[in-house]
Amino acid sequence: MSDLAQTEFDRALGLSTRPARENAGRLRSFVTRFAALREDTDVESEILQVGRILLADLIAHDDWLPEAFAAHDLQRYQQYLLHCDSAQRFSVVSYVWGPGQSTPVHDHGVWGLLGVLRGAQLRRRFTRDAQGALLPEAPERLPVGSIVEVSPSVGDIHQVSNAHIDRVSISVHVYGANMGAVERHSYDEAGRPRRFVSGYANRTLPNIWAY
Repeated sequence: MSDLAQTEFDRALGLSTRPARENAGRLRSFVTRFAALREDTDVESEILQVGRILLADLIAHDDWLPEAFAAHDLQRYQQYLLHCDSAQRFSVVSYVWGPGQSTPVHDHGVWGLLGVLRGAQLRRRFTRDAQGALLPEAPERLPVGSIVEVSPSVGDIHQVSNAHIDRVSISVHVYGANMGAVERHSYDEAGRPRRFVSGYANRTLPNIWAY
């Protein structure tokens, strides 16, 4: 396949055609500013309010995510750790969905901000009725730049999927813990919980201090 044909093929799948050298300064700046936010406050509402602004600035540019942390898998969506605060007060994670891939219905147990960097996603929230059964809401389409919040206090159970059947979708999430080490729950069709710890797909971290 020629270089031009390969570029067109990658573009059709939603894969990056950017130069190999990413702008690491954007992620570095985000991590530094979010760490300062966590030093300043432990109040969840304040973290979500200011954190949303910081995340919006990060995902406004699609020139910084290293290719190794944007790679999709043919079998299931991928979860890559980009940064974890040394005190595990927050973690930054890229989620990569191949065409048509979806998460199970799941919760988080901590606060989180989810921002769409590339492609589009469908998010379906779930609430509980008086008997504790899960009730699905209408799915919400999230285009590039969209940010949603999760936490036990604002709504914590949802399902996310790639809105496209022909291209990759990527979102960047910030959580109030080392998310890959948090014990949480997925839910079957009857709403029964199953405990799981997600872990991460990567064994190395991006060098956010590269210039």
